[in-house]
Amino acid sequence: MQKVVREIEMTGRTVDEAVTLACESLGVERDDVEIEIIDLPKKGFFGLKNTPAKVKVTHKASKSQLAVDYVTEVLGHMGLTNVKIDVKEEEESATLVLEGEGLGLIIGRRGETLDALQYLAGLVANRGEGSYFRITLDSGNYREKREKTLEQLALKIANTAVKTGRSTTLEPMNPYERRIIHSAVQQVEGATSSSIGEEPNRRVVISSKNPRPPRYNNNRDRGPRTDRGGDRGGRGGYNKRPYNKEGRPPRRDNRDGRPPRENRTVTPDPNKVRANPPKEAEGAPLFGKITLDD
Repeated sequence: MQKVVREIEMTGRTVDEAVTLACESLGVERDDVEIEIIDLPKKGFFGLKNTPAKVKVTHKASKSQLAVDYVTEVLGHMGLTNVKIDVKEEEESATLVLEGEGLGLIIGRRGETLDALQYLAGLVANRGEGSYFRITLDSGNYREKREKTLEQLALKIANTAVKTGRSTTLEPMNPYERRIIHSAVQQVEGATSSSIGEEPNRRVVISSKNPRPPRYNNNRDRGPRTDRGGDRGGRGGYNKRPYNKEGRPPRRDNRDGRPPRENRTVTPDPNKVRANPPKEAEGAPLFGKITLDD
């Protein structure tokens, strides 16, 4: 069990005052520290040049205890005062398991709040000297559930990558979750994984070791299309009639050899009934009087 030793020297009008100020500065209780008196208070002649008391206060605590104290303080500010913290300590790491009501607030969306608090607790635990001490924060067995979910996701995507030859980029994850993904992908033969990007947006890419070549559009390799319809232009062909200066296609003669309609000379047909009456009939009634003989 790694210990963190913190020391502080403090002065006061009395020894008791100096010790109290030192404990407040360290954020610990008086029963948890060692006290060494450096100087006792002294009074000068006629109350002049008084010498204050000086003490040295030493606090020894495990790194896990520092993390527990910090998490307890944060939970108190969040209004969660009835939370129990169970510590599972090992040689170079410790897991702090939170138990109580209202801990959904601590977990947050996809464990983001829990991860942030775990990161800060780790910083507090490693402020002293010594090797790195890993702090893991868990609540409601969330870590185990999340680990199983990530393993299933990684196996599914890895198998798909092997079958299709396509790569898949996952959402940003913290280093702990990325390690779970990498470990699960290694179980699938023919699949591989790598990380891209920078923190906190670093992602895992799952792909196949033998990716398939990309598909090409066969129409691009056939060259230019030809006009299937001859001079008349095939359906969808490129050999279309040119346009004139007005932006319209030129008119062609009819198939019987006659010129276009606007260029024809119309000759009246004498056999046809005139549409307009002659001048001598102007003003006459449309029908004449009909008399019948007896």
